[in-house]
Amino acid sequence: MRTSALPDADERNFHEMTKRIAVQDVYLQYPGAKQDTIKGISFEVEQGEILGFLGPSGAGKSTLQKILTGVFRQYRGKVQVQGLEVKNRTNIFYENIGVDFEFPNFYGKFSALENLKFFASLYATKISDPMPLLERVGLHLDADKKVGDYSKGMKMRLGFVRCLLHNPELLFLDEPTSGLDPANARTLKDMIAEQKSMGKTIILTTHNMHDAEELCDRVAFIVDGKLAACGTPRSLRQSDADAKVEFCYLADGREVRSDCLLSALGASDAFQSALRSGTLTSIHSKEQSLEDVFIAITGRGLQ
Repeated sequence: MRTSALPDADERNFHEMTKRIAVQDVYLQYPGAKQDTIKGISFEVEQGEILGFLGPSGAGKSTLQKILTGVFRQYRGKVQVQGLEVKNRTNIFYENIGVDFEFPNFYGKFSALENLKFFASLYATKISDPMPLLERVGLHLDADKKVGDYSKGMKMRLGFVRCLLHNPELLFLDEPTSGLDPANARTLKDMIAEQKSMGKTIILTTHNMHDAEELCDRVAFIVDGKLAACGTPRSLRQSDADAKVEFCYLADGREVRSDCLLSALGASDAFQSALRSGTLTSIHSKEQSLEDVFIAITGRGLQ
C-alpha cells in the first residue's frame, strides 16, 4: 500500500530531525525465550558515520539491526532514530531509511525491474532511475529476468539496489557482501563508501573484519547480546599498548628471524648488533588485527 504524501508541517519536521541514532540500555527477549537476546546495549551514531556491528553468527547483530529499523518493537530501553522513539514509529519513518537484509525477499515471478517498481510505489518520495544502479552492480542485462531465476549473489546485489532507490539518509546494511565474489564485493564496498561521502549515516552488520576495518569509522563488538567494546578500528587494534616488531638478520651465512616488543627494540642486543654490522635484512611491525582484538576481549572468533 502506498504511503500518503507527507503533510507540509510533518514534512518540515521530518527533514529537521537529526539523523543521529541513540540507543540507551536496550534489552529484547523473544516470545517464549527464557532470557534476553539483547542485553543492556547502549551506543550513539553521528550523522555521516559508518558504525559496524562486528561479531560471530548468532551474537545478536541482526536482532539489534531489526530493533533499529522498527521490525522488533517489544524492546525495553530507549531507541531513537531520526529523533523518533522507534517503538512509536509510523510509515513516515521508512521514507528516509534504506534497509538491506542479509536474505532479501522478492517476488520470484516478477523481473528485477518489476520488483523495484513495486517497491518504489510504496514511497511518497522521489525514486531514482533503477537502471544506472543495476548497471553499477552488474545486473542491467538481467533487469527483465525473473528474480526466481537469480542466484543468491544476484539477489544480494538487487537487494542493495533496492535500499538505495529512494535516496535515504540512513542505511542499514546486514552482511551486504555475504556470498559475493571478490569483484562484486568490491563494487558494493565502493558504493557504500560513496554513500558515506554523500553524508549518509550507515549501520553495517558483518562478521567480516576486513570489511569492517575498510569501511567503518567505528566498530562495535557484539557477543552474546552484549556490547563488548566500541571504538575506531585503529584504537581497538592499538588497545594492546605495545606492538611487536619482527626483524631478520644474517648470522653465520644464514638468515635468523627474531622479534621483540616495540618499546624494547632499542635494548635488543640482536637488533642493535645487526643494525651496526649492516646484516639486518628486514623489519616490520606485527600489529593486532581486529580479529585478534575481538578474540582477546571475548575469547571467541568472528566466524
